[in-house]
Amino acid sequence: MRDVIGQVLMRWRIRAVLPHVDGFLLDIGCGTNRLVRSYKGKGIGVDVYQWGEADLIVEDTAHLPYKNGTFDTVTIVAALNHIPNRREVLKEANRLLKVNGRIIITMLPPRISRLWHLVRRPWDADQKERTMQAGEVYGMDRFDVSTLLQAAGFEVVVEKSFMCGVNRLSIGKKKPVRQ
Repeated sequence: MRDVIGQVLMRWRIRAVLPHVDGFLLDIGCGTNRLVRSYKGKGIGVDVYQWGEADLIVEDTAHLPYKNGTFDTVTIVAALNHIPNRREVLKEANRLLKVNGRIIITMLPPRISRLWHLVRRPWDADQKERTMQAGEVYGMDRFDVSTLLQAAGFEVVVEKSFMCGVNRLSIGKKKPVRQ
């Protein structure tokens, strides 16, 4: 079966994220790499699982083969909850961002995510092919995302709801390193 609803929602997420993307983009947990393909600039999509068309498949997104300050924008769209070592991955994102670079995260809250995964189970390739792994959670609330961003060295500059108030967009700006 085709996941028509999942595709519509991914397009909605991409429309919410794209206006905030600037410069060279890294999409962590890129899935089918639709965000990078939709972005008019230059970008790279990485994932730990081959959903199709990822630019790079790695064992762990906390250890990426790019130099410090390579990217202007890092995105994690509907995937942070599926990353068991979230803290380390966000620190890696910070390392990879240029000074004043930004990270953009979209996330469902836990209750809605749990219900959504249950309803979509028959059509969701993620649940059929890969399933939930140790350390993954059903969604994250605003406080969890904000706390993780701050711990990784970001200043949270935008927090807003979209998708009829169900989904949340968080943007963090890389803080300059004090010497």
